[in-house]
Amino acid sequence: MGTDAVRTTGRSRGRWLLGAVMLVLVVLVTVHVFDNRAKPQHAEPDTIVGASTARLGRMPVDIDGLLGTVTPVATVTVLPQLSGYLTKVGYQEGQEVKKGQFLAQIDPRQYEIGKRQAEASLARDRAALAAARSDLARYRQLHGRHSIAEQTYVDQLYTVRQDEATVKNDQAAIDQYTLDLEYCHITAPVAGRVGLRLVDPGNYVTAASTTGIVVITSTHPTTVEFPVPQNAMPEVLQRFRAGQTITVSAYDSNNDRKLADGTLYSIGNQMDTSTGTVTLRARFPNENDELFPEAFVNIVMHVDTLQQAVLIPTAAIQTGAPGDFVYLIRPDMTVAVHPVTLGPGNGTDTVVSSGLKAGDQVVTDGVDRLSDGARIRLKRSHARPAVPASTAAAPSASKS
Repeated sequence: MGTDAVRTTGRSRGRWLLGAVMLVLVVLVTVHVFDNRAKPQHAEPDTIVGASTARLGRMPVDIDGLLGTVTPVATVTVLPQLSGYLTKVGYQEGQEVKKGQFLAQIDPRQYEIGKRQAEASLARDRAALAAARSDLARYRQLHGRHSIAEQTYVDQLYTVRQDEATVKNDQAAIDQYTLDLEYCHITAPVAGRVGLRLVDPGNYVTAASTTGIVVITSTHPTTVEFPVPQNAMPEVLQRFRAGQTITVSAYDSNNDRKLADGTLYSIGNQMDTSTGTVTLRARFPNENDELFPEAFVNIVMHVDTLQQAVLIPTAAIQTGAPGDFVYLIRPDMTVAVHPVTLGPGNGTDTVVSSGLKAGDQVVTDGVDRLSDGARIRLKRSHARPAVPASTAAAPSASKS
């Protein structure tokens, strides 16, 4: 009996311990549940973003990234056209000269002497011609009366013709010396800027010289040659052949400062197969001498201007798996990944060819923290205008 009592007592104690453990577990679960209910549930905070509204505007269509070379309209090396000592130079290095302005003088004395000799020969031969014509007139009368031989009359006729040719030759010699004297007085064949002096006074120059006396470069106006890729040529050719003005702007080598504006006036007649480009040429007034001959410049060619195009800030455009897209702001202040088709841009704004309309609002700042469907809150500077109470229930016609 004692053994049975002990066993009964042990079983009762085990049951009591099991019940106590179960009670503790129930209490802990109950406390945990009530504790979770008591704690407030924190929703994920809204992302603060900057936004901008798509608008209608003008967008120039430009072809940039073109490297051009300033090519003068004329570069002339002034060469002596006869031989002689250079006695005078009438220009300063780097001076602007006009067409016909005096540049240099070759000693003209030998040509002046030759001209006087030719003039004397002309006077002598004119006198001989006058005498021959007088004899011919007398012989013609005698020949008519058959008083002289036929041969005498014919010989006198040929003598007159010979003297006439001699007079013409003398006159040609005078004209040549006159031209030589003009060549001694060297003038500018074109207007432009002279370079460094190539020959000093006192040197003997010849017509066979290749160095020249000075080089003149025309700078007003000037031109710029630049290559254009073949895929950009159809639109350029269409506007050029239609007679429309295509504006070309030249920038400095750092592409920071505009140097001058000009117009396209010539297109090359063949394509460079090694580069796939066509050479174009634009004319610039260059009144301020900003374009230095043979200098390299950056070219921007204005081809067209889009009117009433949908514009958004370039910062709003993202690129990813769907291609080009923006985060479009919905009326419930969530964003949607919205694919768009892009047009030309100017660095600040970009044209949206399709996918948006004027008035749509897109995220421009804080896009790195967004995903499709994310809730947002606009910065104060980008907040939408308040809706009057009288129209709060009415749907909004556009987004600001």
